[in-house]
Amino acid sequence: MVTTEQSDKTSTQTEDDIREKQGIIDWVKNNIGGSVTRIERQRRWRPVWRVDVDKNGNNISLLFKGMRAWDAIPYPLEHEMKIFQILEANDIPVPHSYGLCESPKAIVVEQVRGGRDPGLVEEAMENESVMSEDRWAASLKYMDILARIHKIDPVQFEAAGLSMPMSPEDIELNGFERFYSMLVGYNATDPLIEFCWIWLQRNVPKHRSRVSFVTGDCGQFLSDGPEVTAVLDLEIGYLGDHLQDIACFRGRHPVENMGDLPSLFKRYSESFGEELDLPVLAYQTVLFLCIGYTTPLFAFAQDFPGGDWMEAAAQTGLIGRRAMEAIAEIIDLELDDITLPEPHVTPFEDITLRKLIREIRHLPTSDTFPDWQRNTIAAIPQFMLNQIHYGLWAEDQYLDDIQNLLGHRPANQAEADTELKKFIHQAGYEHDAALVRLLHRKLLRFCLIIAGPNPPENHIMLMKMEHILNK
Repeated sequence: MVTTEQSDKTSTQTEDDIREKQGIIDWVKNNIGGSVTRIERQRRWRPVWRVDVDKNGNNISLLFKGMRAWDAIPYPLEHEMKIFQILEANDIPVPHSYGLCESPKAIVVEQVRGGRDPGLVEEAMENESVMSEDRWAASLKYMDILARIHKIDPVQFEAAGLSMPMSPEDIELNGFERFYSMLVGYNATDPLIEFCWIWLQRNVPKHRSRVSFVTGDCGQFLSDGPEVTAVLDLEIGYLGDHLQDIACFRGRHPVENMGDLPSLFKRYSESFGEELDLPVLAYQTVLFLCIGYTTPLFAFAQDFPGGDWMEAAAQTGLIGRRAMEAIAEIIDLELDDITLPEPHVTPFEDITLRKLIREIRHLPTSDTFPDWQRNTIAAIPQFMLNQIHYGLWAEDQYLDDIQNLLGHRPANQAEADTELKKFIHQAGYEHDAALVRLLHRKLLRFCLIIAGPNPPENHIMLMKMEHILNK
């Protein structure tokens, strides 16, 4: 039986979808001309519509790229469009920008031929990321393009509204500080991001002075055969240290199979004309992961419709744990291994949630409710099933760790987080190792819960950071 509330929500979703599609049709009519023949929404962090247009018998393929379901980016939508325009003017292969659509709010760019790895943790768990021979050839060429991007005069981007950093601290932290300030505004910080904010400030490389445009989420590009057809996803691009883009490859791999990283780094060094500063690259890896970690924190701080909530949860565990592993490499710290205990027995909850999962997976799909969206909803009760089995163990272990650090045991995890944040802001660098180990243990438990019992050795949620420093 469908309740009135369920019917109202379905009706609202359908009305929103109809309104969005009509807005796209109207924009195309007024700005491109011709008639829309297809509108398809993609599975992405942010709403993206593929749109085909027939104009005088010729097909024009467009992408309408909107804002994320929750507030998570400290830049306006136009920010990415301006960056595309600057890069296109400098002969960098990017999608051509057609303009800004107001309803739905989206930038409109050409749909470039080619494919890519999807880049989502949930999709990587569903389908292993692979590196084909052609994609590898394109990846090497992408490093040449990236070197060209980093050599563009940053003044061009400053004229488009990007802030120019001056001091070494600004150069290294220009991107991260925006996200951190935004988290503070939402009262959404947690112990890990508070510790990282302090650690990153304390360990800024003081000898860096070069300013470049930094894509901020590097390694995303389309390729057709061995050729790079377009550089993508520049919504968080900023002016800073170009090595952060190189660090992205370490942070993304092997969730996204980026191939042979040393060979990619060698190709970039040859194209850029400068050897990589490995200690700075290690620092920038922490920085990249910390920026990535902020996005799911925003998801948990806001009650929003739509989006991929389970993707946010998975990224919290995966990215946070790997950020601690990246710091551990720098401070030469050996981290702990943990395994799941026997599950807490919950027969009633098990049958209830499994029933819910089955019902969700049998919901009929449609243009307004595609298969991927149904799967993102079903993933939530599946996670809750694991959480019921192991959540009490994880909280109990975390409270034990807090007691060992603070000398007393908080009543619950929320209280423990509050006390740990206070301790982090008072602690000196001599506590770094203990805090890294504690935070790593917390996030590793969360990764284990998502992976579930008896996961394969190469499970995405458990893949560790590869080292680059020779101690």
